[in-house]
Amino acid sequence: MIELRPFNSLGAADHGWLDARHHFSFASYHDPDRTQWGNLRVWNDDTIAPHTGFPPHPHRDMEIITYVREGAITHEDSLGNKGRTEAGDVQVMSAGTGIRHSEYNREDVATRIFQIWILPTRTGEEPSWGARPFPKADRSGGFVVLASGFENDGDALPIRTDARVVGATLKAGETAEYPLGKDRKAYLVPAVGAVVIDDVTIHARDGAAITDVDTVRITAIEDSEIVLVDAA
Repeated sequence: MIELRPFNSLGAADHGWLDARHHFSFASYHDPDRTQWGNLRVWNDDTIAPHTGFPPHPHRDMEIITYVREGAITHEDSLGNKGRTEAGDVQVMSAGTGIRHSEYNREDVATRIFQIWILPTRTGEEPSWGARPFPKADRSGGFVVLASGFENDGDALPIRTDARVVGATLKAGETAEYPLGKDRKAYLVPAVGAVVIDDVTIHARDGAAITDVDTVRITAIEDSEIVLVDAA
C-alpha cells in the first residue's frame, strides 16, 4: 500500500550549478523499479544556484508542473510567455506539439523546486504555459488542487491528463485526508516537515508511493508542507 522512498535512496546528479535528486529514472539515473508511477513519469527535487539555470531546450507531449519551494524561477518560452514564479506558487507547461523554454534562477539566493512530469492523456494540441499564486493559507489544514485534468476543479491550473497535483500545509498534530480511490495511485512528498501515513513516517523530501487505498490519511508530526500527485 505504501512504498517509502527515502531521500538518500533517490538518484542524484550534482552539476555544480544544479543539485538534482530524482524520484524516478531520469537522464543518466536509471532504476528499472522506479521508471514511473501510473502516468507520473518524473519527480525531480532541484536546487538551482543563484544566477544560473536551464538554457533554452525543447519538450513535447508532456505536462510539466513546477512547484517552487524556495526562491523563484523565471520562465521564457518560444510562445513569447515570460513569468517569475515565487515560493509557494505553481507553474504549468503543456508541451503539446512542441515548445522551447528556459528556466533561470535570477535571484541572489538558491531556488529549490519540485519539477513534476505527467504523461498526457491528450496529445496533438498546441503548447501552453500558465502560472498562478496559491497562498499557503488557502491550503492550511487540508488539500487544495493546484493543477488538474478534471473540469470540476475550480481555479486549478489545467493539465491535459488524468491526474491532479494537490498541496496542503499542516501544523504538527493536524490530520488531512485525500479521497484517492483504489483504482488510482498517489505519490506524496513533504517539501518540509514530517508526516505519518499508516504508521509509515515520511520525512522532508522522502517519497511515498501509495496504492490500493480509498482514502489517504496524513498526520503531521512536525509543521509540514505536502505535495501529492493523484495519478491514473
